[in-house]
Amino acid sequence: MTKIDIFSGFLGAGKTTLIKKLIEEAFKGEKLVLIENEFGEIGIDGGFLKEAGVQINEMNSGCICCSLVGDFEKALGKVLEDYAPDRIIIEPSGVGKLSDVIKAVQAVVTDKVCLNGFVTVADATKCKMYIKNFGEFYLNQIEYASTIVLSRTQNLSQEKLDAALALIREHNSKARVVTTPWSEISGKNILTAIEGDNSFTEDLLKEAEVCPTCGHHHHDHDEHDHEHCHHDHDEHDHEHCHHDHDEHDHEHCHHDHDEHDHEHCCHDHNGHHHHADEVFTSWGKETAKHFTKEEIEKILSALNDTEKYGFILRAKGIVAGENGEWIHFDFVPKESNVRNGSADYTGRLCVIGSKLNEAALAELFDC
Repeated sequence: MTKIDIFSGFLGAGKTTLIKKLIEEAFKGEKLVLIENEFGEIGIDGGFLKEAGVQINEMNSGCICCSLVGDFEKALGKVLEDYAPDRIIIEPSGVGKLSDVIKAVQAVVTDKVCLNGFVTVADATKCKMYIKNFGEFYLNQIEYASTIVLSRTQNLSQEKLDAALALIREHNSKARVVTTPWSEISGKNILTAIEGDNSFTEDLLKEAEVCPTCGHHHHDHDEHDHEHCHHDHDEHDHEHCHHDHDEHDHEHCHHDHDEHDHEHCCHDHNGHHHHADEVFTSWGKETAKHFTKEEIEKILSALNDTEKYGFILRAKGIVAGENGEWIHFDFVPKESNVRNGSADYTGRLCVIGSKLNEAALAELFDC
């Protein structure tokens, strides 16, 4: 039996970091395959996962929920045939709708393959901002999750964590929500939360008139007697439950995002179903240009100017620095990280967002 776990989450929420933690702490001994679907022209994330010995199947030309659905089903079927893994981890685009990803995966479900967990990683510091500006996509990931793993909870006071949890619960009252900081909880206990009770996953599939095990659309499930993924609930560890994080109230991550107005809002007020490529665009470049850390930090700070560059949801890159060093950087609204890392064959950078001003971005990065 091959388990399929889908790890969704908005851009920069920490999906890849969580997957790495689970690979190191919870999936040891399992034959794993990771299928990534990056929204953007240039893939950046695959490197360290390859180093962990995980097969990478990157698809960078579009979004899993629209233009790549057919190719995705074919690729997934081939992975099952060629590798016969114990577990397939699917990491879809951060701007993909979880409901569409689930539908794409259902096409390959058989009596030897089961849908195991629909996980959404949500940045607890940005729930309000993303609901306000990108509700159609963000809320879909929340509503269809069987487990929601909150990231960056160590950066919130108890009051703000409670507010984030309340926002999540408004849109999904049944999912298990992991609120414990990741440094304080083991990957095994997170996996226990993910696999603790699959009834919600089955309820979601039944609401769509889809058999939870075979993936076929029908009304009468009586004749479908398939083997399910059975989990042991008795040792469910409450370490992942909602704890008091007052002592983690750090000053460096308390941002007020109310200044992000509705200019970029993609809420659907007319019942229209948007695809990601209707709302989000990406801009990427390969560059041999050398940068200093100070230059990169200045560029990332400038990306918060939504009027000049558009609403930047995510920027990431690997570029050459001085004296043979290489600079790795990540950006989400109001937060950035610049660090030294391993060399690449050339510099690469990618920016994803809404209403991007590509000419201004090219001028900013001088490439």
